[in-house]
Amino acid sequence: MSYAANAYAKTSRSVLTPREAESAVLTKAAQRLQMVRDDWANQSGELVAALNFNQKVWTILATAATDTTNPLPADVKQGVANLAVYVFRQMIDTMAEPAPEKLTSIISINLNLAAGLAGR
Repeated sequence: MSYAANAYAKTSRSVLTPREAESAVLTKAAQRLQMVRDDWANQSGELVAALNFNQKVWTILATAATDTTNPLPADVKQGVANLAVYVFRQMIDTMAEPAPEKLTSIISINLNLAAGLAGR
């Protein structure tokens, strides 16, 4: 097999499906928040960056899920929208009055949604 064919074969195996990509980015956001929560004394300076990353993830996720052209059932779209509103409120509350325990529900939601998207 030629070099180009080998490179293509390797790349085609490493490309994520949209669900896998969404799962991976939600997991990454959860990990960043968990790192801050679990080592608050040393990592609290990273709180804003971790929350901003999570906000971007949820903005993209909620926008895509609730788009009128998205074929998801209406109840699933509404569920994602409701989760997004809750996550955004939790993030605002955490920015206003920082405390590590406020990150727990956001981390849990991200990890559970990521697991569902990954089929776990």
